[in-house]
Amino acid sequence: MMKRIFTTTLRLDMTDEEDRRAWSYLQRMDKKQYRSYSRAIVAAVNDYFGRQEQLAADPYLETREKEDAFLQRIESTICNALRFAPVPMAAVQPSTPMQTEPAPADDDLSMALDFADSF
Repeated sequence: MMKRIFTTTLRLDMTDEEDRRAWSYLQRMDKKQYRSYSRAIVAAVNDYFGRQEQLAADPYLETREKEDAFLQRIESTICNALRFAPVPMAAVQPSTPMQTEPAPADDDLSMALDFADSF
């Protein structure tokens, strides 16, 4: 198969902070993962515009991702805290069930309804 190569020029303005940061990334990129600047730029452009398309198609995607990440952090924090808890959680639970108020007797309920009906 014959390659169809399109050549373009990338210009970076070293007085612009974002351009300098991009140049720094290109200088420090992992040569094993990206064989050339072209491969790194292709991956970055595809990721950026792919993400923009996803957000346009699903406006709540970013919110759900943030919520999922937040819940994951909460879950891992709780798991870590329980792992290092000095006593098992079963020991913290009360041994006797909490006492609840007894349900009102039917007579009390009937009297209350009769009283309410008298108005």
